Amino acid sequence: MTSTPPVHPAITDRAAQPYAGIKRTVTMNTIPEIADRIPQLIGWLAARGIAPAGAPFLKYNVIDMDRELQMEAGVPVAEQITGDGDVFGAVLPAGRYVTVTHRGHPSELEGVTGAVLAWAEQQGLRWDTTATPDGERWTARLELYHTNPMEQPDMSQWQTELAFRLAD
Repeated sequence: MTSTPPVHPAITDRAAQPYAGIKRTVTMNTIPEIADRIPQLIGWLAARGIAPAGAPFLKYNVIDMDRELQMEAGVPVAEQITGDGDVFGAVLPAGRYVTVTHRGHPSELEGVTGAVLAWAEQQGLRWDTTATPDGERWTARLELYHTNPMEQPDMSQWQTELAFRLAD
């Protein structure tokens, strides 16, 4: 088990961000199935002459840690798109987010997330979530991947940003 590195969260304002996405339902053990869709999204955009406007991400929509997670792989774009097939266009909501940047192996992200959630609770912050029978529905809970694995194969050097939307 990896130790959780110290976290230094900040509250930031984020503008609305159009993106292209693919949805999947996964379990904690099969999250790589949705992460593996990011190259498909980038290829779909490239085939249409659309350049990514930021780092690819995973978006956790509904979380039931014991059963399933409804997730999206996403790539920001400059303006809203119309998708086809598995690919859809949507917009990440503007608002206040708790953010933290982590440099290290992706296996550490679960511990980093736990530390961010604990920090926010100590601050009395509320997440933009809704309880549903399928689990907790998040308006925006993101893992943004700022490192290109083709350029940096050493996963311990990867930079990932977590951004969780706060309730208004």
